[in-house]
Amino acid sequence: MAALTHLGRDGEARMVDVGEKDETLRTAIAEGAVAMKLETLALILQGDAKKGDVIATARIAGIMAAKRTHDLIPLCHPLLLTKVSVDIAPDEALPGLRVTALARVTGKTGVEMEALTAATIAC
Repeated sequence: MAALTHLGRDGEARMVDVGEKDETLRTAIAEGAVAMKLETLALILQGDAKKGDVIATARIAGIMAAKRTHDLIPLCHPLLLTKVSVDIAPDEALPGLRVTALARVTGKTGVEMEALTAATIAC
């Protein structure tokens, strides 16, 4: 079994040293869904929600969250993200909204946590 990268020999949490790694293009995609009453979905899609454009607000919140992942999740490296997108699509079969977040960077560490954070906050 492989050792956990964020735990030291004595089990203490630590940030991984990525200084010797090569910079590569890294992309991560995370998905989530929010289930709701069909009537609620209709209100959102019609633009009649009392708090405004729910989908636009969720999209912006997800993008902002990806950019702040290192402030929200312990031991994450701050990254110079080159792309973050949050796509939100209605799904009447759910019923609700499906969220797909993409994070991209050219760097020494992955962007999985940024994609997960974007999807989670958007949801």
